[in-house]
Amino acid sequence: MNRTQKAVGALTVALITTFLVSTARADAVADFYKGKQVNVIVGYGPGGGYDVYTRLLLRHMPRHVPGNPTMVVQNMPGAGSLRAANFMGNAASRDGLTLGVFGAPAALDPLFGNKDAKFETTGFAWLGNMIRDTAACGTWHNSGITSLDQIVKSKTEIVFGASGTGSYGYQHAMVLKHMLGANLRVVTGFTGIKDIGLALERGEVQAACALALSTAKSTFEGNVKRGELKYFVQFGKTQDVSYFGGAPNFYKMIKTEEQIQIADLFFLQSEIARPLIGPPGLQPAFVAALRKAMADTMTDRAFLAEAEKSGLDIDFVSGEETAQSFADFYKTPPEVVAKAREIMGRK
Repeated sequence: MNRTQKAVGALTVALITTFLVSTARADAVADFYKGKQVNVIVGYGPGGGYDVYTRLLLRHMPRHVPGNPTMVVQNMPGAGSLRAANFMGNAASRDGLTLGVFGAPAALDPLFGNKDAKFETTGFAWLGNMIRDTAACGTWHNSGITSLDQIVKSKTEIVFGASGTGSYGYQHAMVLKHMLGANLRVVTGFTGIKDIGLALERGEVQAACALALSTAKSTFEGNVKRGELKYFVQFGKTQDVSYFGGAPNFYKMIKTEEQIQIADLFFLQSEIARPLIGPPGLQPAFVAALRKAMADTMTDRAFLAEAEKSGLDIDFVSGEETAQSFADFYKTPPEVVAKAREIMGRK
């Protein structure tokens, strides 16, 4: 046998070995999941964007998970989904039977200096993200507010609603307050965006942020079409006119490179809008199987048809890319992070 034949033989053995090991791991995952129930902890209340997207996912993903387990939602609202993040980081089982969905702001709370965040962001098993999103702030038609400039110049504080201090709603409002001088205060404690929407309608709060494009379409589209919910600022890197209309873009109001970096640290989080997450310590074979299952679900015809029928946009980001995005946030220059912490009222 010559050298070339030996090399080909060695490569063939290596490929066969890799295939057999991968098959064995897949079989082990399937054997484990067969007949089991996977609980997916959603860090917000029923009816909001996170809940709606997760329930859509779970109606189809079990077909793609080895062993075809049942997958069910368990809502765990609190502190802008920080309660769910802490649960996933500390109390959730590591065996693959507990997954989570919570907001990127909560996931990045350790970076922003929140001592109540008891986990390491990069320690989670990021399985994939259903949509890259962008966000806006809005008000109800009878609030008397017609523009962002009015909030900036108001002699009395405008009351914003948010779920918690680690939420998009709180973060984005505080950016308006500290970077543009908006005269506002934020009331927290709402279970999610649907609850905040009811508070807007009842006049309990005058404005709210965290009105994501996906939420606008899935939860508030009727209110927007009827002129009940009006947007007064949007935060995407590019202007959206189809849903946020003529609402001015925040990026056009800032000028320095440092301001842009700070804005990116807050607003690019919206591009990780609906992530599915495994707890720290989840075995690699389970991480790989669940990442593949989620990716396969995102191209499932029945899933995509239901998403389209429900008006839910899908723009999938792989688990590997999602994990890298969070790692990149931690590469932000320390001085920029320090300014962001000041905006959040943290040190």
